[in-house]
Amino acid sequence: MKKVNQEIKNKAIIEEILTTSEICRLGFMDNNKPYILPFNYGYRDNCLYIHCANKGKKIDLIKQNNHVCIEIEQTATIEKYEKACKWTTTYRSLVGYGYVEIITDYERKRQGMDIIMRHNGANSSHDLNYERNQINSMSILKVEISKMTGKQSSNWTDK
Repeated sequence: MKKVNQEIKNKAIIEEILTTSEICRLGFMDNNKPYILPFNYGYRDNCLYIHCANKGKKIDLIKQNNHVCIEIEQTATIEKYEKACKWTTTYRSLVGYGYVEIITDYERKRQGMDIIMRHNGANSSHDLNYERNQINSMSILKVEISKMTGKQSSNWTDK
């Protein structure tokens, strides 16, 4: 990292970003070209959980190469000033790498959906009551994080 003073080394802050952010982006390899997609997700025990269709381009790409790049931003706000060159961004973000497992087993998919739903605010058993055909019609991507680094803007103040 070029600006080492902006690196987030505190594992508790990295964990906070993982548990409070709402969108992650996964970068896949499509032959020799990058292919990136945004997802809502759930996080638990160093893994991201994402629901998706059983078929499609991302599933095909994962079957060819299950290595992914991960990007998560906790916040990013443009700070505007009178002079354009003084504009800046206040942010906290993570970039990392991981391995994707496509979960197709019904019970493991249901557990993955529980993680996603709880991460995004579900707090009652009613919120976690799925119809079997809904679970059967999807796959759950489990992304095991192998490496993760964090960065925050130099103007970051705890909010």
